[in-house]
Amino acid sequence: MSEALWLASGSPRRLRLLEWCGLSVEVHPPEVDEALQPGDDPVTYAARLAVDKVGTAPAAVLALAADTVVHREGRVFDKPVDREHARSHLQELAGGWHRVTTAVAARRGEVVRTVAVTSEVRFRTLSDAEIADYLASGEADDKAGAYGIQGRGGSLVAEVRGSWTNVMGLPLEETLDLLEELGEPGSALRR
Repeated sequence: MSEALWLASGSPRRLRLLEWCGLSVEVHPPEVDEALQPGDDPVTYAARLAVDKVGTAPAAVLALAADTVVHREGRVFDKPVDREHARSHLQELAGGWHRVTTAVAARRGEVVRTVAVTSEVRFRTLSDAEIADYLASGEADDKAGAYGIQGRGGSLVAEVRGSWTNVMGLPLEETLDLLEELGEPGSALRR
């Protein structure tokens, strides 16, 4: 890759996934309003935020942004505001299926490409003690749905249907496709 990818995200997981692909990345966490708007369904919400975030990058760079939303039956399980909020999320998600949608936006100049990927995740049945132990680890803080599959939160998960990297926060196949559409030769790593 001849130029560094402008990543409009502060997520260390997204950075790590892009680096796994051999891409040179500069991290630039954006400041955008992440409030859920009336009428936003989970996919629309994630897509709107990804486009807003990629729009914070200078037009002269190749930029990428993403937003991940955990949801079930139209309800968004956002980033918890505190541990009790996180406990509530985990209790509601335990023992059942939910969806994780990541919307990705890539931009070069005035050209913006987007994609949204949804995976299904089934949590194991969790005891109150398991939830308390997980919360005490601090891993639930600042994560959509109050868990991170790439860490201890992976032990909460019984099954994933779809992209595992999507649940981690960036669907790699689709992201590399977007970058290729915008002329990024680094996506040739997949061949």
